[in-house]
Amino acid sequence: MKIRLIIAIFLIFSILLPAANAQAAEKGKVLRHVVMFKFSESATPATIQKIEASFAALTHQISEIKGFEWGTNSSPEGLNQGLTHCFILTFTSDKDRNAYLIHPAHKAFGASLGKDVEKVTVVDFWVK
Repeated sequence: MKIRLIIAIFLIFSILLPAANAQAAEKGKVLRHVVMFKFSESATPATIQKIEASFAALTHQISEIKGFEWGTNSSPEGLNQGLTHCFILTFTSDKDRNAYLIHPAHKAFGASLGKDVEKVTVVDFWVK
């Protein structure tokens, strides 16, 4: 009798546990949106600071942004191809990232870059 009960409990958990783990993984998903800039030679330090601040300000204007980090290249490898600034935004769904992409504040920020940013590289990935 005890063995049957143990087997029944095992079967129930073997069915329910993967579903519970999938739900937990779904809730903990993290989507990173990585943006890297190469500034033009004509961009002044003051202009670059203004762009940095404007990018950071998007976190107060777009609620879908769950995290924001940024920094400048410090790699000794010399493989950055002129990209000096890296901005990492965190989202919890494709829907949130997509809302950010079409948000008027994001569109205005992109338009404000003008000739000061020579190159923009973007990579999105789901954290594993």
